[in-house]
Amino acid sequence: MSEFTGAMAQIATGVAVVTVREARDDVGTTVNTFTSVSLDPPLVMVSIASTGYVNEMLLRQDRWAASVLSGGQSVVASRFATPGRPSARLLVAGTPHHRGPASAALILEGGVAAIEAETTQVVPTGDHTLYVARVLAVDYIDPSAQPLVRLRGRYRAFDG
Repeated sequence: MSEFTGAMAQIATGVAVVTVREARDDVGTTVNTFTSVSLDPPLVMVSIASTGYVNEMLLRQDRWAASVLSGGQSVVASRFATPGRPSARLLVAGTPHHRGPASAALILEGGVAAIEAETTQVVPTGDHTLYVARVLAVDYIDPSAQPLVRLRGRYRAFDG
């Protein structure tokens, strides 16, 4: 399995933080599998570890947000990737953010883009769950920001 992990680490991927709001709390996680799957209708897909609390929340709450991080947000990516992390509201302390009007989920500011979505299909697959979702809103796009990527197990600012 370590050969497979090593091979996959050679692929540079974008980094996003997916957040969801539940009545009592906000939760979120860092992902590097967030992609567009259709332009008409606009659909995105995210892959979430099946054993985590974020997966439980996404199974109960259809609306969520994805903040695609910029090169200067590696600390935020690390916070949301830490096992046993606290509430997302604590993780964003000191980081500019707001609630998405369509999802009520936390949206991190200063990234390259943010999208609000509503799950339309859930696909359990291996140790992850894929969520296909209809795009409700594009909260912002900043084409001047350099994206954060994950390559060979490290976060890096993409300067290409």
